[in-house]
Amino acid sequence: MSTSHPYDALTPDTVLDAVESAGFMPTGTLLALNSYENRVYQIGEEDLGFIVGKFYRPGRWSDAQIQEEHDFARQLAELEIPVVAPLADAKGNTLHQFGGFRFALFPRRGGRSPELDDPDTLYRLGQFIGRIHAVGASRPFLHRPAISLQEFGRDALDYLLQQQMLPPHYRGEYQQLAEQILAQVAEQLARVDYPSIRLHGDMHPGNILWTEHGAHLVDLDDARSGPAIQDLWMMLGGDAQNMRLQLNELLAGYEEFHDFDRRQLALIEALRALRLLHYSYWLARRWDDPAFPLAFPWFGTEKYWEEQILILREQQLRLNQPTLNLGP
Repeated sequence: MSTSHPYDALTPDTVLDAVESAGFMPTGTLLALNSYENRVYQIGEEDLGFIVGKFYRPGRWSDAQIQEEHDFARQLAELEIPVVAPLADAKGNTLHQFGGFRFALFPRRGGRSPELDDPDTLYRLGQFIGRIHAVGASRPFLHRPAISLQEFGRDALDYLLQQQMLPPHYRGEYQQLAEQILAQVAEQLARVDYPSIRLHGDMHPGNILWTEHGAHLVDLDDARSGPAIQDLWMMLGGDAQNMRLQLNELLAGYEEFHDFDRRQLALIEALRALRLLHYSYWLARRWDDPAFPLAFPWFGTEKYWEEQILILREQQLRLNQPTLNLGP
């Protein structure tokens, strides 16, 4: 049986030829960057110095869905919200095709991860995300999906069970625990009537580049519709008191630009639970990509599933805790 993967055909020459086909002038300098879902490269370019090329994973998004990602990023950039938006060619196109791959090119931007223990940083991040959400709420996505219990929870669990990813002696315990959590998540999601807006969708600190001028955002590849809290909760850490202090700073900045419905605080642990369940599914679905066994050699081991059960049990306790209260 063949073990080839579509990315096997993405050779350095293919990458450089693709860049040239889009009307840019590569110098031949090429550096693979740390990315798993897509393939991302820093590329020397004669006029721009360096650009970044993102070659989309075949079959993940439709052309229309990728174009919505680009359009959202460019809408934000046009309003002077610091987002790294794709470069357009001479015809105004941002999505290109070459050698069976779809790709986009971006300006290179530097920065570091934000210091989330600094109140001023959190306040400025809140302002930044509030500006993004004010634009995100102005119109809906037509093609990109919403964050859902079905895709991130039930489909994820079904796939792991159907593909027999778990050792037999952990399968029943994991399934029972995951189904209990999904029932709790469903109940909590049903309890909060929230507007679904355009989101970044994966707003963890690694996707935020921080400089002395503040934040700028990279990689809208996971942009989806959903509740505003999705782009805020991954900034929070520690015990309830720490999270309360962090969230107060975030929302103080956020609400300068966009209203926040505090009922969405009840969704934090439900969204965290879905992310935890989806992570194992993501690794399992990508296991035929040679980059994944190299990067995640511990996935699928007995120790991995033992740790996942412990993590999910802790998350079940979180789901049973009272909603984070910001006080008066």
